[in-house]
Amino acid sequence: MKPYVLNWFCIYFFMERSKMIQLDWKQVRSSVLAGALAITAAVALLPPAPALAQTRTLPDFTDLVEQVGPSVVNIRTLEKVSPRGGPDGAGQDEMFEFFRRFGLPIPNMPRQSPHPRRSPPQEEDQPRGVGSGFVLSPDGLIMTNAHVVDGADEVMVTLTDKREFKAKIVGADKRSDIALVKIEATGLPAVKVGDVSRLKVGEWVMAIGSPFGLENTVTAGIVSAKQRDTGDYLPFIQTDVAINPGNSGGPLINMRGEVVGVNSQIYSRSGGSMGISFAIPMDEAVRVSEQLRATGRVSRGRIGVQIDQVTKEVAESIGLGKPQGALVRAVEAGSPAEKAGVEAGDIIIKFEGKVVEKSSDLPRMVGGTKPGTRSSLTVFRRGGAKELLVTIAEIDADKPVKKAADKEDKPKASSAGQLLGLAVSELTEALKKELKIKGGVKVDAATDAAARAGLREGDVITQIGNLELSNVREFESAVSKLDKNKAVNVLFRRGEWAQYAVIRPTR
Repeated sequence: MKPYVLNWFCIYFFMERSKMIQLDWKQVRSSVLAGALAITAAVALLPPAPALAQTRTLPDFTDLVEQVGPSVVNIRTLEKVSPRGGPDGAGQDEMFEFFRRFGLPIPNMPRQSPHPRRSPPQEEDQPRGVGSGFVLSPDGLIMTNAHVVDGADEVMVTLTDKREFKAKIVGADKRSDIALVKIEATGLPAVKVGDVSRLKVGEWVMAIGSPFGLENTVTAGIVSAKQRDTGDYLPFIQTDVAINPGNSGGPLINMRGEVVGVNSQIYSRSGGSMGISFAIPMDEAVRVSEQLRATGRVSRGRIGVQIDQVTKEVAESIGLGKPQGALVRAVEAGSPAEKAGVEAGDIIIKFEGKVVEKSSDLPRMVGGTKPGTRSSLTVFRRGGAKELLVTIAEIDADKPVKKAADKEDKPKASSAGQLLGLAVSELTEALKKELKIKGGVKVDAATDAAARAGLREGDVITQIGNLELSNVREFESAVSKLDKNKAVNVLFRRGEWAQYAVIRPTR
């Protein structure tokens, strides 16, 4: 209760009491004052009430714009195209027809003769696209997206002071969507590179770019998520900053004025901003740019495996525990993985001692390793972990996956797998050779539980319940020992791809 409320209460109380006992007014007044002073002193000794939470205000981006704005550039690309006019003045006739159709005065220009002297068409520079970029170094090195300059015959860079330069493409990497261009200028204001590891979800960020060609446009928002998997090699930063066509290649800036990302992609159904945009983390962009600056290209490691995610159901059924790692679905012939002993069905759970939390982590780990490096792999195979050594090769074009074909006559099927909804037969030598496996059984029919688990005719089962199979006899033995009340994991091949299925037997 507030002190002045107590004071008035006390005055009222003593006045009423004075009427009852007919006290002298001077005595009443002195008593009231004494009581009020006592109560006020007591209230003053009480601990202070907790202060209200400090009100947070919206950030002011004006200083950031002044600080970073001069480092952001507009990028226009041109490509050389042949003029559209056809032979015998066809292009000019189309133009005259246009003026006649819309009732416009026909311009006074000479008509071409029916048979003009033909000369080779001259190529013209036509606008191809607009993007953004930012200055990395004072000597004119500029970072942007690879898709901004891809296919361009000429790149023009415009600074905030309206100076325009013809740029040279130093290098571009499509996998990371990072490119470097160079202009002949000095003393340019370079950006400060921020520490992406300090970036937090919910943190305010700002973008500067040229959406739809509108130069030096500033937009702001917050970090919506980190480590967003939308690409093979990059964990993107997701924001709700308004990003539109033309913002590509521009910087994502934190409240300290540091560049933490390169705006690269948007999620959109209309082509415009929908509040979901993605930026390449600056630490990844810098690593790529260092290679581009040194050699003009990016060298990445590879081990030659096709991978997939590990589901919770599969992890529990094979004894892995939690869903982690990368499931090896196929191993390329002659690849570093094959030479190291990696098999289809293995789950790679560590690379160089670092845990592979999800399948998308492995390409980044391997890709960031220098080719020729001898690295350690930890694989989970048939209930246990196994250490392997693999020599990293340099990544090249993806090889097409050949589909296995069994040209020999189909052997007699076995009905031992009826509990699982499977009819299987022996593998032919040609199929074993085609798939590069030692044994297994071929699925001739998959119904009921097996069909629900995703198996189909033509699949090749190599393991059941972590037991490796060589032939139909071992398949029959393994099935006969199964607990009819429990699900069982099955490792099978489909062409050159290996994957797990969890079959729940029909009761």
